[in-house]
Parts: sequence; structure tokens; C-alpha cells
Amino acid sequence: MVSVFFCLLWLVGLGWAVAEYYAGKPDRIPEKPTIEKTAEKKDGLHIVALGDSLTRGTGDESGKGYVGVLMDEIKEKSKQDVRLTNLGVSGQRSDQLKEQIQQTEVKRQLQSADMILVTMGGNDLFRGGQALLEFETADIADIEKKFLENMNFIFQQIRASNREANVFFIGLYNPFIELEQGKEMSAVVRHWNYQSAELSAAFPKIVFVPTFDLFELKVNDYLYTDKFHPNTKGYRLIAERVASLLTW
Repeated sequence: MVSVFFCLLWLVGLGWAVAEYYAGKPDRIPEKPTIEKTAEKKDGLHIVALGDSLTRGTGDESGKGYVGVLMDEIKEKSKQDVRLTNLGVSGQRSDQLKEQIQQTEVKRQLQSADMILVTMGGNDLFRGGQALLEFETADIADIEKKFLENMNFIFQQIRASNREANVFFIGLYNPFIELEQGKEMSAVVRHWNYQSAELSAAFPKIVFVPTFDLFELKVNDYLYTDKFHPNTKGYRLIAERVASLLTW
């Protein structure tokens, strides 16, 4: 009788457990949630700066240079985060930039850029003041020709890496305008800038930014103590000129 009692008790417990299981089971097994993959969005703007000591900001006591001042302006106007990759090399010439721009890491940075800034030509032309002694010789014409060939290759590489980013190519000013041969040198610089502007215009979204007029009347007010690089005020003039070309 005891065995029969426990057997009945076990059967009742089993029936209750089965009933509870099916009572709590849903009619249909819910499907796993679908996670939609969205395109990864870039946060803010990425600026890549190429070039020479002007890109590095040499002579600016604040340490910003025109690139840093322009960044501040863009942050304020666009209300976006701005990331800078400054690849400038002091003393760099166009043939050296030609080599640099073929580097894998440089190409990677260019691919993600929203804006590209370029300063180049001062070291090609002036060569530490040597141009003052050669402005009447055929050497200047040969130097200009080679420079334009190098910049043509550089622009091709930039556009191969990034077809959408706006490129701003900063023109030359004449730091020697108040010297004895300053006027002659100004004629050379103006012709150099004209050819640079024509080359820029041959490429989509590459804009030549003139700076000659910014320094023409009061050049020493905007030069560093080395009488070659811009000072803080000079760099601000360049940054404001570039900023005036931007659309928000």
C-alpha cells in the first residue's frame, strides 16, 4: 500500500509539472532580433596638411601657424570636431614632396581627408635667398618648369587617392620685396604664382590661394625675425584668406 501511495504521488507530480511546462510555453518561438548594419559614419572633419615650414608654422610664436588658426576657425563656424594630420616637413622642396606623397601611410591619410592643404615652392624658388642672384638667368625658368612638373605629379597622386576633398594650394609671397632687387623678385614670384594657379585650375576641386597681395605693402610687419617666414600676424592673414574660400 505504501508503494502504491508513492507511485500515485509521483504520477500526480509528473502530471502537474508537464501541465506547467506547456502552459508557460509560447505558441511560436520568437525570432532572433535583426540587427541592421549601417554605414560607418565619420565623426567630424579630417584635415591633411602637406608642405614645408609654412605648413609646420615656423615663425609663429603661438605655434599654430596658418593651419592651426584655420582649424580654430573651422571648428567655430562648422560646430564640428576637427582632426588634423600635419605631414609638413621644414625645408621640403617639391621633388621631396613628390617622394613623400607616394608613401603608403600618406596615401591612407589622404584617402580619409575632407580637406587638403598644401604649401610648396618657397624652397624651390628662393633657396635661402639664392634666387636674388639668379632672377635674370635662365636657371629660374628651369627651376619653375621642374617645380610645375613635380606639382602636376603631386596633384595627380592626390586626386588618385581622394577625388572629393577640396585642395587648397597656398601661393607664394615675396619676403624680399623691400630689398634692393625686391621689385625684380616680385615679378618672378607673380609669374610663378600665375603658372601655379593655371596648373591648379586643370584639376577638379584644387584651388589656388593667392597670398602675394597680403604681404606686398607691409611685408616686414608680417615676417618673423628671420625675415623669411611669416610671424603670428602673417599666418593669421593666410588662414583668413583660406577661410574666406570655404563654404559652410
